[in-house]
Amino acid sequence: MLRTILLASMLMLVSLPLHAAHPLITDDTGTQGTGRFELEISGEFSDDDEGAFEETGGEIIAVLSYGVAENIDLVLGLPYGWYTVKENGLTVADEDGVGDLSFEIKWRFFEYEDRGLSIALKPAVAFPTGDNEKRLGNGEVSGGGALIVSKEGVLGKLHLNLGYMRNAYGLEQDDVLFRKDIWHASFAGEINVTATMVGVCNVGVETNPEKGAEDNPAFIIGGLIYSVTNDFDIDAGVKWGLSDAEADTTWLTGVALRF
Repeated sequence: MLRTILLASMLMLVSLPLHAAHPLITDDTGTQGTGRFELEISGEFSDDDEGAFEETGGEIIAVLSYGVAENIDLVLGLPYGWYTVKENGLTVADEDGVGDLSFEIKWRFFEYEDRGLSIALKPAVAFPTGDNEKRLGNGEVSGGGALIVSKEGVLGKLHLNLGYMRNAYGLEQDDVLFRKDIWHASFAGEINVTATMVGVCNVGVETNPEKGAEDNPAFIIGGLIYSVTNDFDIDAGVKWGLSDAEADTTWLTGVALRF
């Protein structure tokens, strides 16, 4: 029973690594440009109440992107996560630590500038730097990728992601309990509120990794991105669970610096 309750923590920390413009989960096809860096530091703080069980947790993730070409980025992400699980008010689990390191390559291979349309591929691999005994990582190398489609218009942008992750598990019991094939689909919109502020909305669904579970994690996000300068953004948002398999409420915040 406890391992099932801790599933929400595993979802939060080791699901498909799509590092997007926070607070969005859906990525866009934009790249940094040759020789340019972006450092994004974001935080997520969640609360999930399932009757006798209550789980609180979160993560802080640092993501570094580097443009090796105008249309190709290399992306490294490292999370630090924590969670507490209570049963009838008594703490039954309380863990924190570094999660699995992810490495991605974003390749924008198609552009139709007259229509504002672009398509990218983003293969990804996750390395077992997190402690799987604490539910902070898979314990084995996992890999996958995503197809990203973006459409830019006068008022804003639209983004579509279709992703897949093949998880490998270091613990034998995890092999028995959890699925290896995880699918992801999400859609996001950005609207230009002012010259320096963008409103965002994001919906998505992902395969529930628990074998036998029919309820897949689904979410909706609303938030704002404010550009302090052309190279410095701050953001905030809220993610609500649309299904029981997703955390009830997750608060999102972050900063992004380009140089």
